Amino acid sequence: MLHSLYRGLTYLGGPAVRLYLDRRRAAGKEDPLRGDERLGHAVRPRPAGPLVWVHAASVGEANSVLVLIDRVLELAPDATVLLTTGTVTSAALMARRLPARAIHQYVPVDLPGAVARFLDHWRPDLVLWIESEIWPNLLAGVRRRGIPAALVNARMSARSFARWRYAPGLVRGLLATFRVVLAQTEGDAERLRALGAAGVACVGNLKFSAEPPPADPAHLDALREACEERPVWLFASSHPGEDAIAAEVHAELTARLPALLTIVAPRHPHRGPDIAALMQARGLSAARRAEGALPQAGHAVYVADTLGELGLLYRLAPVVCMGGSFIPHGGQNPVEPAQLGCTVVYGPHMWNFAEITHQLEAAGGAVAVADPAALRATVARLLTDAEARAAVVAGARRVTEHNRRVVDRALDALAPLLAQAGVKAAA
Repeated sequence: MLHSLYRGLTYLGGPAVRLYLDRRRAAGKEDPLRGDERLGHAVRPRPAGPLVWVHAASVGEANSVLVLIDRVLELAPDATVLLTTGTVTSAALMARRLPARAIHQYVPVDLPGAVARFLDHWRPDLVLWIESEIWPNLLAGVRRRGIPAALVNARMSARSFARWRYAPGLVRGLLATFRVVLAQTEGDAERLRALGAAGVACVGNLKFSAEPPPADPAHLDALREACEERPVWLFASSHPGEDAIAAEVHAELTARLPALLTIVAPRHPHRGPDIAALMQARGLSAARRAEGALPQAGHAVYVADTLGELGLLYRLAPVVCMGGSFIPHGGQNPVEPAQLGCTVVYGPHMWNFAEITHQLEAAGGAVAVADPAALRATVARLLTDAEARAAVVAGARRVTEHNRRVVDRALDALAPLLAQAGVKAAA
């Protein structure tokens, strides 16, 4: 009943959705050259052979599934992967990181006509839906066509579970699309089963199996030379409200560490000019990477407002604070800096990575702080105590190595669906 109502409203809401896309395009949040993809119009033919459609909402989900895409393509040399995402930043990043035989398209908006055009053109043989983004018309279209589908790296927080329980028929119908559900944690698995999901198993979080983000060696050498022997720390993937915290930490620590360099890498690079202006207003000289600058001796803050360079920054900074953790956002992925030997610090709001942070903290592989004052003290201690840093790095290494086989467990669970879809392993 609720889905029928939703479908009817989306039939009527087409003009409003198109207006919404126009406004997003004007704000730089939609790709002006590929807008037709959002309405289900493909700009390239479907390749021959089996096609696996992988949907990941944005940058984090897309990065986490790259390792699975690589493995599927290694197993099946005649298959193609179609990866859809919904953001401009994820599209730009995937253009650089997707392997051969993998195609990126923008996910169509959840209008019946757009969904039908998309599915009619691409005719996927298998659908792998990543994490927890739910679009009722898309999932209903997959279900009506009888396409094998799996929900991979699935999350279901206690908060989302409580909301979905008010619409049990709707969520049961949506989850019925998936023949296999691979949960990140046992808690996620239990909540998904309670909502009616079938074929649920807990295999762990794919982020542990993902390769660390890459770095250009020449760019890394140039940055290291520019930083010389300065103490460096990074506030990674910062959100509005957190840049000021980075400024406060820097100002408090300069008496003890006069050569300190603070790097701020915003989650959304377009905020770079605003961050630089904020730093200047607080008396902190700042350089912006998007302008081609390298940090000079007189710069207190380096604003790394470019896309896809966190791997570079993680290899430069021995201490990394994760953004999205000092505001009620839920945090950003701490696995990548942990894999690269950084000492990882974060604030109190890391619920999007609750199981990961639990494992890291239990092994002494990350440092949780309660507030900006504690962050200042922690950054000062870690930058001046190499043994303390080494202990945290060793704890993180134990956790990441223990979890490296998550992708193997996921592939084992997906093997029957891959075979049913005609994605056969090479002889």
